[in-house]
Amino acid sequence: MHNYNSIRPGLILKEYGRNIQNLVTHVKSIEDRTERTAKATALVELMKQINPVFKDNPEQDQKVWDDLFIICGFELDIDSPYPAPEKEVLEKKPDRLAYTQNNLTFKHYGRNLELLIDEARKIEDKENRENAVIYLGRLMRGFHNTWSREMPDESVILKNMKRLSDNELDIDLEKVKENNLFEPFHKERKSNNYNNNKGGKRNFKKRRN
Repeated sequence: MHNYNSIRPGLILKEYGRNIQNLVTHVKSIEDRTERTAKATALVELMKQINPVFKDNPEQDQKVWDDLFIICGFELDIDSPYPAPEKEVLEKKPDRLAYTQNNLTFKHYGRNLELLIDEARKIEDKENRENAVIYLGRLMRGFHNTWSREMPDESVILKNMKRLSDNELDIDLEKVKENNLFEPFHKERKSNNYNNNKGGKRNFKKRRN
């Protein structure tokens, strides 16, 4: 029997994809609590690998653990380094935020991209910040290409990023060009070789559904 998406349970957090959700279901089925905790811890590390913004970033650890509890429907009995989030709090609808395109510096990037840049500016670790810059550069290039149907030069993307971050986010432009670090996710990138040469640290790519 074919396992069609139309008859599968819906994805709870789409950014982690079907495989992570299946692994969470498996972890829930483990009877031994110690083993279940160990598997859950390993799964959290895998989830962090899928998303470079979370990589080796202690400030984001709790969010990934929270996501794990959300995916499992708050039914995972383990020894977590953080308390499970309260379902009622997460389901509470936030106050509606005012959204006006007139305040956007670049409309084709959107408000969410500006929010991501604000978060990246808070990252203190040099390597983690560079990973965030690379990820944002790929997003921006993809958004720009969708909007204009033309692939902008890396220098344009970097210039826009620096403007949006008040010159706090930067990266060596020659390194970006040499390793195609801003290439959209769906294309082959030389940056894969670059990152592998750094020790195979590339990971929770990253991203995505």
